Amino acid sequence: MFSKIIIANRGEIALRIIRTCKDLGIQTVAIYSEADAESLFVRQADEAYCVGKPPVNQSYLNIEEIIRIAKESGAEAVHPGYGLLSENAGFARKCVEAGLVFIGPSSDIIASMGSKIEARKMMKEAGVPVVEGIDTALDNEEQAREAGRKIGYPLMLKASAGGGGIGMQLVNSEEELVKAFEGNKKRAESFFGDGTMFLEKYIAEPHHIEVQILADTYGNVIPLWERECSIQRRNQKVVEEAPSPFISEETRQKMLDAAVQAAKHIGYSNAGTIEFLVDREQNFYFLEMNTRLQVEHPVTEEITGLDLVEQQLKVAYGERLSLTREEVGRKGHAIEVRIYAEDPKTFFPSPGKITEFQLPQGEGVRNECSIEAGSQVTPFYDPMIGKLITWGETRSEACARMKAALENYKVEGIKTNIPMLIETVSHEQFLAGYTTTDFVNKYYLAEKATK
Repeated sequence: MFSKIIIANRGEIALRIIRTCKDLGIQTVAIYSEADAESLFVRQADEAYCVGKPPVNQSYLNIEEIIRIAKESGAEAVHPGYGLLSENAGFARKCVEAGLVFIGPSSDIIASMGSKIEARKMMKEAGVPVVEGIDTALDNEEQAREAGRKIGYPLMLKASAGGGGIGMQLVNSEEELVKAFEGNKKRAESFFGDGTMFLEKYIAEPHHIEVQILADTYGNVIPLWERECSIQRRNQKVVEEAPSPFISEETRQKMLDAAVQAAKHIGYSNAGTIEFLVDREQNFYFLEMNTRLQVEHPVTEEITGLDLVEQQLKVAYGERLSLTREEVGRKGHAIEVRIYAEDPKTFFPSPGKITEFQLPQGEGVRNECSIEAGSQVTPFYDPMIGKLITWGETRSEACARMKAALENYKVEGIKTNIPMLIETVSHEQFLAGYTTTDFVNKYYLAEKATK
């Protein structure tokens, strides 16, 4: 096993990786910006190096400096966590060129799956269902018009290199498409350096369900069940659970088979996630592949008993998967909510100093966070300050534990989305187990507007 790794990330995911490395006897090297100098993850690592000024392009995205620190510290491998450089094919390639092991898939696969258009083509080749749409880039409005007429409205206009809903918009007519095209193209160019756009048929009231997979470098692929991630705000997940309360066992097995088929077709290795949109009749369609560890990986760990970071490290070190698909257990139900420093009414970030902080405790309660009383939430990074996970023998038990834990989660000095989360996990639609991607707009925001 590796003796030392560098973590090219920050916050709670850096702390999460450090915890597993301590269990395995692996030394850790943290990088931090000047704004994170006093953070908990910095203190918990065996070594820590300042990588630059607070803005991410001067610190956590500074590839050359990160690789220099990795070499100087004697690290053998790089764990990218999620976000930041985790799906940057150029970073993965430069790590390997520098003699470092990148804990993730190859740079070629990251690049292929990073392009939604290319990913669609590859999934079609693998026999995985995809949403009706086009597999070529739209260079201008006229091409978009022609494609829209061919597919039919309503449509989803999407950025091929996009993520987090950026560059994505529902359009109900040709007029709306023309109005949306240039603006979304420019946003995609600004955020991703790539303004390539394409179109897919809109699926009404979809469920967002994903399959966690593990794959080694010997061609072995196993699915670790699925996660329901339909509750989102601004196209970003806020509540996740495993297993999905919506799909049947027959649909579940078909989705697991499709995920394995997809991973094998592209020669995938390490941890990854195949994401699907599922309609009201439980027809499912490939959405995208995340070539990294997911924010919501703890719910999978809770129902399987596996440490996904440990599995990542072992695969990257060249080990075979130690279990088969049939040996992957599934016990109980787990729910995760993301705690954000934001106004629960507007979802705008709420930076500031945390004056009081207390995490909920108890049976079936798990916390993942890297803040404490006195921590400063800055405007430079994602406003997620932690994750709260509950497990129960049944979904009802997990729901009850989540509500109680949220009510005992204390954060003072800034606004958080905890009030919104309490309302969500108490809502009759959530408790019934039927949540679609319009849940927040349809229930939370709509109900707020009528009060």
